[in-house]
Amino acid sequence: MSEPVTERPTDGERRARAALESSGVPFDLTRHGPVSSLAEAAAARGVEPADVIKTIVVRRGDEDYLFVLVPGDRAISWPKLRALLGVSRLSMPDAGTARGVTGYERGTITPFGSLRELPVVSDSRVPGRPVSIGAGAHGVAATLAGSDLVRALAATVADVTEPAEG
Repeated sequence: MSEPVTERPTDGERRARAALESSGVPFDLTRHGPVSSLAEAAAARGVEPADVIKTIVVRRGDEDYLFVLVPGDRAISWPKLRALLGVSRLSMPDAGTARGVTGYERGTITPFGSLRELPVVSDSRVPGRPVSIGAGAHGVAATLAGSDLVRALAATVADVTEPAEG
């Protein structure tokens, strides 16, 4: 069980929570202290590491970004993602660019409440099970049905990941 966090919600957390609430999908918000690993984050949220969903910002071109939802135990398969998107090149923006696009710093990025509405690609392992996704601040997450998550975000669902190394 995680210790209660008494800090005031950040602007990012408020923005993410408002977007989650307006999506109409049921979710549970978890606030926990700092974590230093995927296993610690999963334990604090009461889920398995594979159920912690990472939100990755990917750059497709000049001022053209998207979100990719990746299970915690997996990594983006760049060849699969390029094939899905029909492009020959993709990259990850630096932390400052990602923050400028989303309003969130790395480690807190979520599609919910992003400054810019971006297309979402979800790995095919996300729907059909409970998942936990960041909610706009360190130590804050929303747990919800993966199928509700992809539906609320109008995500394209495809096999775009591979097992994470190490």
